[in-house]
Amino acid sequence: MTMLHPQIDPVALDLGFIQLHWYGLMYLLAFAFAYGIMHWRAKKRGDFTPEMVSDLIFFGAVGVILGGRIGYVLLYNFGEFLANPLYLFRVWEGGMSFHGGFVGVLVAMCYFAYKYKKAPFTVLDFIAPAVPTGLLFGRLGNFINGELWGRVSDSGAAQLMLFPQAAHADFELLNANPSLHSLAETVNGYALLPRHPSQLYQALTEGVLLFVLLWWFSAKPRPRYAVSALFLLGYGISRFITEFFRQPDVGYALIFGWMSKGQLYSLPMIIAGVILLVMARQKRIYDWQN
Repeated sequence: MTMLHPQIDPVALDLGFIQLHWYGLMYLLAFAFAYGIMHWRAKKRGDFTPEMVSDLIFFGAVGVILGGRIGYVLLYNFGEFLANPLYLFRVWEGGMSFHGGFVGVLVAMCYFAYKYKKAPFTVLDFIAPAVPTGLLFGRLGNFINGELWGRVSDSGAAQLMLFPQAAHADFELLNANPSLHSLAETVNGYALLPRHPSQLYQALTEGVLLFVLLWWFSAKPRPRYAVSALFLLGYGISRFITEFFRQPDVGYALIFGWMSKGQLYSLPMIIAGVILLVMARQKRIYDWQN
């Protein structure tokens, strides 16, 4: 029997006068881990102070939240926004775009660099190893909410999962493809199809594996642009691959019949990563030494 999504209550803590949602808690954990990672790196390098790290967290948080939410609404749910503009502020329901958050952080870090008179890529190289932990907690929040589920699979793999949140999507698929009825399992009166838990795939690749890679790579002085290049390449490639297991966004046709919007938005990151890697090798500028 296929595993059932655990159906975790999205409210982690209810104090009556205030509710703490798991999604919000994941963001708090992301910022806390980012602060710890950058504080450790600042002590090792010496060119960033604790005050700078605090500012980095504040500016980064503003960039992530504003950019991530605005990007998600504009890139993936613009119709919902037109119908109900207040949808932009319903962040507790989930729905954050990494690519929008990435642009928001770029803007915030450029302002930080201007304030402290540093080269923008000195700042971006410094923060890059802290980003994957945020991606990890974000994807765990997606999983807890039961959103952004994966594609239907007939592979019989042990990790496949039934998502009650996908009941409507499964109903439409079953009506359109009667052959899928052999895969369906009934849960609380709904026929559900086995899907990849793509949120966990992305948590592992974009989060854990990318963090380990960047932590190892950035432990030694690297030329400017190199750490940012590795982040862009690592994220872009892992996101491109895991998108094959994630359900494409509703209302958007696959490009060329197979490429999702997430994959399309990841291609510029991969290209930029290659360009930055070439720049790092050519310029050989070092912002710190052991």
